[in-house]
Amino acid sequence: MADATYHEPHGKHQSKKAAASAWIGSALEYYDFFIYATAASLIFPQIFFPSANPRTAIIASLATYGVGYIARPIGAFVLGHWGDTHGRKNVLLLCMFLMGFSTLGVGLLPTYEQIGIFAPLLLVVLRLVQGFAVAGEISGASSMVIEHSPFGRRGFFASFTLQGVQAGQILAAAVFLPLAHFMPDTAFSSWGWRIPFLLSIFVIIAGFIIRREVEETPAFKEEEDEHAKPVSPIVDAFTNTWADMIRVACMALMNTIPVVTTVFGAAYAVQAAYGVGFHADVYLWIPVLGNIVACIVIPFVGNLSDKIGRRPPVIVGALGSGLLAYGYLYAISIHSVPLAIFFSILMWGIIYQGYNAIFPSFFPELFPTRTRVTSMAISQNVGTTVTALLPALFATVAPPGAVNIPMTVGSIAFGVTVIAACAAWSARETYRIHMNDLGKPGAVPVPKEEYDRMREESLTASA
Repeated sequence: MADATYHEPHGKHQSKKAAASAWIGSALEYYDFFIYATAASLIFPQIFFPSANPRTAIIASLATYGVGYIARPIGAFVLGHWGDTHGRKNVLLLCMFLMGFSTLGVGLLPTYEQIGIFAPLLLVVLRLVQGFAVAGEISGASSMVIEHSPFGRRGFFASFTLQGVQAGQILAAAVFLPLAHFMPDTAFSSWGWRIPFLLSIFVIIAGFIIRREVEETPAFKEEEDEHAKPVSPIVDAFTNTWADMIRVACMALMNTIPVVTTVFGAAYAVQAAYGVGFHADVYLWIPVLGNIVACIVIPFVGNLSDKIGRRPPVIVGALGSGLLAYGYLYAISIHSVPLAIFFSILMWGIIYQGYNAIFPSFFPELFPTRTRVTSMAISQNVGTTVTALLPALFATVAPPGAVNIPMTVGSIAFGVTVIAACAAWSARETYRIHMNDLGKPGAVPVPKEEYDRMREESLTASA
């Protein structure tokens, strides 16, 4: 047991500052990432992939969304290594600049009509840079937060990282909403869609100001002092933590739920070829409302995991949201906006947060300090890369004109969430493990009475 060596992170202000930085940084960076997802569903099929066959245009556009995820494992190797050798703060700044400038570039791209095939090719290149950059964001921010957090409060503080991600998605949709609603369709399609991408210049400035103020974590500094000779976090991770990396990759398949909600769901509801006929600005409200509820729910679920553990909420969130995917897609198929909003809020806004609010604490807790960013980044991004191929798969197996689309797509989504739930069930519980023992296979949880006492002290100190 590590009672003799464990000490609390240095002060409540650093815990709150790290959580706030993770929230704001994730919100800004994922705003960049998700405005692409929105545009890929609503606009890009027409301006970058014009085709006489609408099905071909939709599949091609959604495939470029997946391309960003293909770059994520590469980014995970590079940025994970960087975060474990150069520090959590440095890797987060690097991610911010890469994401900001690549997103700005999308907003400046000529269309297919202007430069032909070079337009989609350049779009793919910029999407690859986006995917590379975002690969280090969640693992770096989550590691920084838990290493700054007081014992017994890691779940609560780390949940703000994902609350920031949800807020970024709200901002992404909220920027598109007034443009899609108030601008004429021709103006929106020709230049209005560029505005959200060009606003990324403010992301770059704000992100730099915020993240340069964050201190490096004591856990990283201590690990750096102990290992004077260069080590390879990648080799160490695959040698010593491969089993938990597989578990995390399987749990990360839960990204299927946001894919169903914000990517395929958008194309299914809005693209004329599917014949559902939701107007773009009406559909955009569905993920917005779901994400608003998610922002409210996330810290409560994170706090709950500090009381009952990480695994139960993840398992319930996985199975519950997978089942609700059937209802969500069915609501779209019958042209019911109120029912689609209801299922979105229930599936995406509430039940899915059992996983979403917990993984920023659960995943890094499974790994030791010396390989934490690397192990989490690689395994999480491998899992999410697999799910990024799903929009094109959904559009292929359930194309415009197909019968029973909700059953086909819903069954695939539910099957994936079952895999994630099984991976969570097989993982060890981590919420009562000391910081010094995190990631050690033989770590013994603090006795419940002692844990409750120390958590109460942390609650008092952080009040």
